[in-house]
Amino acid sequence: MAVERSATASASSISKLSRFQKIVLGWDYLRLLRESGKKHGREGLKQVKNTFDSVEDYIGVFEPLILEELKAQIVQGKDEEEATDWQRGAVATCREADEFHKLSLAVLDDFREDVSENDLLLLSMEKFQEGEAPKPYAFALVDHRGGKETLTVLTYFCGGVKQLDSMKADSSPRLLKMLLSSKPGESFVWILKICSLSTIMREYTAMHSIAHLPFKDLILSASHKSYCSVSEGQAWNVPKPLMDHLEDCLNSSQLDAINAGLSRKPFVLIQGPPGTGKTHTIIGLLSAILHSSPTSIHSNGGTSCIKPRPVMSIEERHTHWRKASSWLTGLSPRDLIRPIDGDDGFYPVGNELKPEIVKSDRKYRRHVLVCAPSNSALDEIVLRVLHRGIHDENNHVYTPKIVRVGLKPHHSVQAVSMDYLVEQKLASMDRSASPGGKSGEYVNRDKIRDTIIDESAIVFSTLSFSGSAIFSRTRRIFDVVIIDEAAQAVEPATLISLAHGPKQIGDPLQLPATVISPTAERFGYGTSLFKRLQEAGFPVHLLKTQYRMHPEISIFPSKEFYAGSLEDGDLLRNSTRRLWHKYQCFGPFCFFDIDGAESQPSGTGSWVNEDEIEFIVLMYHKLASQYLTLKSSSQLAIISPYRYQVKLLHEKFRTTFGEKYNQSVDINTVDGFQGREKDIAIFSCVRSNGESRIGFVSDFRRMNVGITRARSSVLVVGSASTLMEDDHWKNLVDSAKERNCYFKVSKPYASFFNDTNMEALRVQSKMEKKIMELNEFVGQTELITDHTDLVHEGIGNDGMDADDGGFEDD
Repeated sequence: MAVERSATASASSISKLSRFQKIVLGWDYLRLLRESGKKHGREGLKQVKNTFDSVEDYIGVFEPLILEELKAQIVQGKDEEEATDWQRGAVATCREADEFHKLSLAVLDDFREDVSENDLLLLSMEKFQEGEAPKPYAFALVDHRGGKETLTVLTYFCGGVKQLDSMKADSSPRLLKMLLSSKPGESFVWILKICSLSTIMREYTAMHSIAHLPFKDLILSASHKSYCSVSEGQAWNVPKPLMDHLEDCLNSSQLDAINAGLSRKPFVLIQGPPGTGKTHTIIGLLSAILHSSPTSIHSNGGTSCIKPRPVMSIEERHTHWRKASSWLTGLSPRDLIRPIDGDDGFYPVGNELKPEIVKSDRKYRRHVLVCAPSNSALDEIVLRVLHRGIHDENNHVYTPKIVRVGLKPHHSVQAVSMDYLVEQKLASMDRSASPGGKSGEYVNRDKIRDTIIDESAIVFSTLSFSGSAIFSRTRRIFDVVIIDEAAQAVEPATLISLAHGPKQIGDPLQLPATVISPTAERFGYGTSLFKRLQEAGFPVHLLKTQYRMHPEISIFPSKEFYAGSLEDGDLLRNSTRRLWHKYQCFGPFCFFDIDGAESQPSGTGSWVNEDEIEFIVLMYHKLASQYLTLKSSSQLAIISPYRYQVKLLHEKFRTTFGEKYNQSVDINTVDGFQGREKDIAIFSCVRSNGESRIGFVSDFRRMNVGITRARSSVLVVGSASTLMEDDHWKNLVDSAKERNCYFKVSKPYASFFNDTNMEALRVQSKMEKKIMELNEFVGQTELITDHTDLVHEGIGNDGMDADDGGFEDD
């Protein structure tokens, strides 16, 4: 019966995939381009709800939104800077295949190497530009790359699907002409690569597989009451030496989060505001999970009322993974945000860390899967585990066996990537092979991959890749799945990993999920599962103590976004005090009001403000010339929500300070700085207009991330009159005014940083104030002023710290 169910489910999976292909391949490319700029709503779209009545209700809401998001990605693919040119191909064969047509195309090898399975292509009988009326054209999906100079694509010439409930395809003269024109041996076609559909196809099939997921009722109802708990106690006992370490190193809210993670609850949500030690908590949770023993379950009646986790047969598990995703190529849009080569200073260049070789007799009690929305976010947490290690039951630190599965691992975590470990095993097998024996080249690589996953204590994967075939063959189930940055993934992406069982960690008040379509965003497609559960009343464990920011920085985000619940770590005020704080304009928190001029470069969809760039260059020059430590290390960041502003900042800094400018300043988008921190952060808001239009700068989550990257000083540059039409930005400007850290700046900007103005902005320390009082009292101005000069040179004493430059901010 299990085999029959598996075959039936597999057929169902193929049916859902065919459904997706028919819908997309029947679309009219030029019509998508024409409609992309329209602001009106789309028919058939429904708002994402907190709770759903049934699987059908759930799919009825999410399926149209996924398709709407795909339309936006197709249109965006046309505008990408790396967009490919038209390529010419010849139709070698054309055959029918289950309502589809498969075309075998003869193409140049360079183009064949440039495309991958599930890439969306546009076929046309002639090249054309947007707005022209071309000959027949149609979408095609790369089915596979054949031999040399051949490419097989899937097409659907039956027509366009208008109604998702009926899936009836209305015939299209355009598609029919395309079919009639595709004569083998006679027809030439022009081919344009649009974008990859791999990621969204995985999300689509995961959304359709919700009926087969564990905790389906909890996902639909968004209620933890779907699964009752026998007790409030932990499911696992933590060994005393390890528990003592956790209690010594973690604060109460972090311990509460770990205890929740060790409970019998199927879902646990942990919210980590900026600087509250989210990754530190994850590593503590991993240590506890890997080295704890299960507790006995007791209840008054002697039996448990907890609903057991659904157990899938191996056939059912294989079926789910096939449904969740069998496509192993393509990148999440979030993977395009951060630099790939690591030269931004985020990853240590030349890192040679390798995991400790764990003896084979070590018995892991748990098997853990850790997921993140993107490769960059995943590599961040892998690197932290490699650097910090895991504490075992005796509180000894070691690096457990781990593997990073998936595409494009960063060079700093290469030593634990799947491909590297496979090659290492093959090399060892070759060395140990007897003369004439079987070489490792002929060993089944899939079996080696299976062994590596089964032997690893922790497996790291992106959400999308966690549904791939590589997980379907593992002999060991995952006891726990931890989803890091869960609030930054659209819900269908999160579903892919939920077959393994979730523990979600994130912060819905930081960066949202990446959604290209404004329409889909308006209907709630960008709402993560984390946020939806939270809004439905699901309990969330908040990490409350922040250890990153000077208290003057944390005041605003704590009040504005976290209801004043954030607490500052002990001694944080002193540890984040810096020399430049002696100037009021370089204090922990400042807002510079500049009425610059915004502009939108043609064809970019982005915004720039060259006046803000001019001011920021002057500000950086003043800081770097006066405090040499800022020139010798990359501890100053410049952040902007707009990628074109970031691009122009790079160009301006290169021409002003030379090619090596990036060794002392880090310039990136808000999204690129998620999870990172610097000593100083200069935030360029960009938007400045008379209509108070600020676009996605109004997204308070990006605002929250942007102003919480700094440890000692966050310096915000923007147009107050434009920004203050938004409630959150109005509150920020008002907060700056109330604390005397608001500065109205006019041209010429250089005059703001001249010696006279800077002296007027210098903050007097307590001792300087006392000296001034004494000057007035005893009339010994000259003598005491000389003493003040000595103090500023670091010679003075009396409560002054020479390393502090004679400044106390208390």
